[in-house]
Amino acid sequence: MKNILITGGAGFIGSNLSLTLIDKGYKITVLDNLSPQIHGENPEQSSPLYNSIKDKVNFINGTVTSREDWEKALKNQDAVVHYAAETGTGQSMYCIEKYAEVNMQGTAIMLDILANDPEKTVKKIVVASSRSIYGEGKYRHPELGFVYPEHRNEKDMLNGDFEVKFNGQNVELLATDEESKIHPSSVYGITKQNQEQMVMTVCPTIGIAPVAFRYQNVYGAGQSLSNPYTGILSIFSTQIRNGNGIKIFEDGKETRDFVYIDDVVDATIRGLEMEEANGEIFNVGTGEATDVLTVANTLLKAYGIDVPVTVTGNFRLGDIRHNYADLTKIKEKLNFIPQVSFDQGIKKFTDWVLQQEIQEDNLEKSLEEMKKKGLYK
Repeated sequence: MKNILITGGAGFIGSNLSLTLIDKGYKITVLDNLSPQIHGENPEQSSPLYNSIKDKVNFINGTVTSREDWEKALKNQDAVVHYAAETGTGQSMYCIEKYAEVNMQGTAIMLDILANDPEKTVKKIVVASSRSIYGEGKYRHPELGFVYPEHRNEKDMLNGDFEVKFNGQNVELLATDEESKIHPSSVYGITKQNQEQMVMTVCPTIGIAPVAFRYQNVYGAGQSLSNPYTGILSIFSTQIRNGNGIKIFEDGKETRDFVYIDDVVDATIRGLEMEEANGEIFNVGTGEATDVLTVANTLLKAYGIDVPVTVTGNFRLGDIRHNYADLTKIKEKLNFIPQVSFDQGIKKFTDWVLQQEIQEDNLEKSLEEMKKKGLYK
């Protein structure tokens, strides 16, 4: 395989993957609509991600919701890495049609074209799934063993009780493996589940090898510092550098598995190149849970800027409490072991942030928008 199409290839993960694959001798085509939410209003001037790949790839400025753009992009491709998607848990809960159209319909168009093209050249599709499809992850109940709790009760959270319960009892957090229950708690999670299932179901019937990666919270140098809807590390960084206080949701003890961009690119390339990946679904993370309060304090220390940190008790409907990856499968099948620890990754990330222009802090605007919809309490 030499010709690779990366949809959303001007985005954070896509651009990093593009550059690494180019170094390895691949010819890369990128299909991307240069969304203003990620790239700004004038990508030629304002998007370092786009500019990093501009003259190095065959760039198609188009959208995955256009059949014509897909047909142009898929021509003579050996493999597809499908990243193009609307992202963000909170925003998905009121931009429902948009998320469904881009994430689900966009994927459906790709598969429809390939299923009806007897001369197709695509041999493998790697689809970006998400840890969000698990909803609340895997837990252990003292009497019932492994359990998969449903969404937390809004009444409990309004009373300041944010912990996950099963049958009214607190449960112990475990690493979430690929066999865990799929029960997303947001529209975003539902669309990622749909993307993954369509690719894994259709591809084997048309002679294409599918691979799905359920990414945890990806971060690193190059991610958008202006998008207030996704990326807690970039959101906090922009607040800190503007001299604004950080407002922590819930009680600050909610956790995520933060995985550095270099490790995500490594895992993805293994999925592209290794036959052992064919037909498989993998978690990609570090296998470690880090709480949000620790994230905020680590960033403050790294930037050397003192702003107030307030644990607000506010929460967003659709957010999960905890989730971190069980990496047993990807270690065994693809020999993938994450190389960048949280401390190392934060150092790389903050060193890069300090070289960037300070972006406008739009978090309050996004929260007001959610509040009006009844999704931010």
